[in-house]
Amino acid sequence: MLEQINTMVMSQCGEKGLKYECRVIGGVSDYYIGDDMKLKQVLINILSNAIKFTDAPGSVTLIVERTANFENQSTIRFSICDTGIGMDQAFIPKIFDAFTQENTNRNNKYGSTGLGMAITKNIVELMNGTISVQSEKGVGTEFTVVITLTNSERQGVATSYLKPGEMRILIVDDSEIDAEHARIVLDEAGIKADTCFSGAEALQMLEVQHTKHEPYNLVLLDWKMPEMDGLAVAKEIRKRYDKETTVIILTAFNWDEIMDEALHAGVDSFLAKPLFSSNVIDEFERIARKNNMSLYKEKKRAELKGRRILLAEDVMINAEIMKEILRMREAEIDHAENGKLALCMFEVSDIGHYDAILMDVRMPEMDGLEATAAIRALNRPDARTIPIIAMTANAFDEDVQRSLQVGMNAHLSKPVEPDRLFETLEELIWEADEKKKAAAGRNCGIAAFT
Repeated sequence: MLEQINTMVMSQCGEKGLKYECRVIGGVSDYYIGDDMKLKQVLINILSNAIKFTDAPGSVTLIVERTANFENQSTIRFSICDTGIGMDQAFIPKIFDAFTQENTNRNNKYGSTGLGMAITKNIVELMNGTISVQSEKGVGTEFTVVITLTNSERQGVATSYLKPGEMRILIVDDSEIDAEHARIVLDEAGIKADTCFSGAEALQMLEVQHTKHEPYNLVLLDWKMPEMDGLAVAKEIRKRYDKETTVIILTAFNWDEIMDEALHAGVDSFLAKPLFSSNVIDEFERIARKNNMSLYKEKKRAELKGRRILLAEDVMINAEIMKEILRMREAEIDHAENGKLALCMFEVSDIGHYDAILMDVRMPEMDGLEATAAIRALNRPDARTIPIIAMTANAFDEDVQRSLQVGMNAHLSKPVEPDRLFETLEELIWEADEKKKAAAGRNCGIAAFT
């Protein structure tokens, strides 16, 4: 119902040069039982009046909020606000009377019969609801409709292809109210969602999850944000992470004008505000089926057999456990008891000798962060490209960010799960090998040209 209303009202506001916004405040479900045709008639009548009596560059806003939930019923409040001409206080008590207009002059440019509000009030009362109005001349008007609907047992999310509990979503919106609403509706559907309020913050959170090898499955990006809009963020996501995550643009506007640019930037789809969990799941499932993809997009991996791993770990029992785990994949391991020794062992090794470094963060002599920074600063080609994986008992985002700042590629929490360790090493080594091949290809091209 809201989608139908918003499509019509947005078009009318666009033609008149007005800003339209529909907000759903947390707690409103996807489905209710009631007379949607009559309710739609009421809301469209009020919204049409708001548009009629508002001149550009004004605004019209519809706010939907659940105010109570009791014995299988919910009370829903619809507020329609405009910045139009408003009404005199003396006329407000008469607005719901039949054939009543504030300005009866035959030259009234807004001409109408005066029946609309009387009919609207009658419909609302037949639905056991209430309607009220507040207005100020020259400032604007706010109508409030409150009705009670029966809760529906129909679930907002019905999918056999995806499991909502396994999804992890990032919501990016400069409006904290909109971001929190989206988080709440997804949470009610059993979907874990994080929120942030700028493009820069979103990229930082994406990098943290990428480093922890727990990437977001889906990023919901508001289109219009200050400094860095949704399209700019989408481009950066694709540049950094390729197809690691699905990107959907959220907008309260008509997206036709940006569709070509958005698709070129790597955006997978679009969703209209306000957000409902069923819309998100349906669209994500549609994209997944279309692209024949799983929930987590598999990366290519290298074999660990015969690979040389430098392990920096000061606790001997932990080192022995890690050695045994890595030997399961027939990898070769050299052990350094602290960061300083790891730095020395790497520095004296032949270029390309080691395929990866597992670096404990807290160690005596030189900790893992210092050792990584020192390795990255060495004047040898593999110093910048070798995968370095942090291992620490702390999994806080601040720790991950610190490891990123010194040049680590990934972050694993202790105790390290063997499957997660193998996956991380195999993916990072494969990526490093591909970079070596690309660099070798460029060098060959330059030599041939010369």
